[in-house]
Amino acid sequence: MEDRYQELAKKWLDKTITPAEQEEFAAWYNAGQDAPVEIPSEFAENEEILRQRIFNKINHDIKADNKRRFGIPVWLRYAAAVLLCAGGFAGYRVYNHYKKVSQLASRNNHQLKNDVLPGGNKATLTLANGKVINLNDVKNGVLANQGQTVLKKDKDGRIVYENADGKKVDSAAVFNTINIPKGGQFQVVLSDGSKVWLNSASSLTFPTVFPKNERKVTITGEAYFEVAKNKHVPFRVITGKQTVEVLGTHFNINGYTDESAIKTTLIEGSVKISADAQSAILKPEEQSEISTYKTGKIGINTVDTDDVLAWTTGNFQFEKAEIPLIMRQASRWYNVDIKYEGEVPHRRFTGSISRNVNLSELLRMLKYTGINFRIADKTIIVTP
Repeated sequence: MEDRYQELAKKWLDKTITPAEQEEFAAWYNAGQDAPVEIPSEFAENEEILRQRIFNKINHDIKADNKRRFGIPVWLRYAAAVLLCAGGFAGYRVYNHYKKVSQLASRNNHQLKNDVLPGGNKATLTLANGKVINLNDVKNGVLANQGQTVLKKDKDGRIVYENADGKKVDSAAVFNTINIPKGGQFQVVLSDGSKVWLNSASSLTFPTVFPKNERKVTITGEAYFEVAKNKHVPFRVITGKQTVEVLGTHFNINGYTDESAIKTTLIEGSVKISADAQSAILKPEEQSEISTYKTGKIGINTVDTDDVLAWTTGNFQFEKAEIPLIMRQASRWYNVDIKYEGEVPHRRFTGSISRNVNLSELLRMLKYTGINFRIADKTIIVTP
């Protein structure tokens, strides 16, 4: 059984776990783990000290639990999450989300009524001939042959496009579109080897094989790219009115239409941003902002890339985030609507929490800082 739980834990981390396996893992994982860990305010001045105290308690608790006789892998131990209110240190409460990873099978009384499960790997793929494939339902292996391209689902659950050997590139590109619903995410490997991670409520349109002189794709929503290097063929990403051009690098684009700006964050290498007859070159750890609604200068700021990429590693991570921003992320990931009753709370939050927890866990973390919520018919109702 120990090997079984290790296997399930790893599947949970890399998002290949099935719903049945999620229930099996969560039932074991959440057994007897209802109590929060509360840290006195005098310990809250140093986040690393807080984290270490939490991890020490986890180790102690698990060693004392006869049901768990194996050690905590480092990769799983650091799934612990901390959510802190940004307004002063007094009264911080730090909760150990190593002990409450998903709550997927839990039906404990402390959960909110009408609780909502977290999102997972969900997507549909529209082929050039109009055929739609539900990527959740298909097994690993070859899914389709399109011209000189073989479409596969690999053992990691990704969609991979491979060029068939010995065939020339078609003069006319054949396009596919992958659509990610609210409550979904997915990964795709393009024919040139470039990797794309797609967040909830996003889409990617791309040729099954790139022409010799250009690599161009179009996205909506949010995507993280690791572009295969090719100094002779630029890679372009179109998002609304913005074009990003690279030769081979890592970057994230957040282009949701309900956000006030298209934000492009460079992780490594160099990218050229173009929009509204302007252009700018980004350096690593820089983020460009282009207004979604009006023409203006391209703004450039230095950011913490860990915050930007948290969604790709299975976390919500906030840095002085306002409630509406947090609620928009929650709406996409949990596939719920948001309704405000009364004035929208003017507060900012800093911290992180696993995206694998139930909606009630995220709301409870916010509620401890004075924000009230309830869930009704797949709607989060926010009250002062």
